[in-house]
Amino acid sequence: MTSFYDRKILPRLLTCACTSPPMMKQRAKVVPRATGRVLELGIGMGLNLASYNPAAVQVVVGVDPSAELRALAQAAPKPDGLKVEVLDGTAEALPFEDASFDTVVCTFTLCSVHTPSAALAEARRVLKPGGGFLFCEHGLAPDADVAKWQRFWDPLWSAMAGGCHITRPVASTLPAAGFKVDWLETMYLPGTPRIAGWNEWGRATTA
Repeated sequence: MTSFYDRKILPRLLTCACTSPPMMKQRAKVVPRATGRVLELGIGMGLNLASYNPAAVQVVVGVDPSAELRALAQAAPKPDGLKVEVLDGTAEALPFEDASFDTVVCTFTLCSVHTPSAALAEARRVLKPGGGFLFCEHGLAPDADVAKWQRFWDPLWSAMAGGCHITRPVASTLPAAGFKVDWLETMYLPGTPRIAGWNEWGRATTA
């Protein structure tokens, strides 16, 4: 059973943080590129749904382990004609057959999954050959001074932010999971504390 904090307080905190203008702008840089049958890892509150192109997407299947967040995703705004399915599930153990999706979308999710390597392995498994992995994640900064403070604050940050970590590398983990990074951009998000603001986004394909 989840705690009162996880059920009532954390979703409100996540709403404030995850709907900030810089984060929403970053989502809009990758989500419209999704095509075909799409899987979204950690669909959360459904904040990406408004950015999908219904003319290019057959269906968006979103998984999330939180019943509270799935309910928000079900009610989230989306374009007319966009078919959406929201299911109970974790990124590390996806309930789908091999090679069943054209695109996997992963935005601000790898920071909070229990085992990022397992989540990436599952993403690769369910992608069709040559399928695209679209990602936008915050994580470990390349600057030593920032990274030092990230490691200092990470335990408290994780405890308060529903298991979110600010010390996980992003794009550098993809090759080990069998992906080839085709496009990558990085920056510190404006108006965001640097310990939480290092952002990497792009597209990788199954190698």
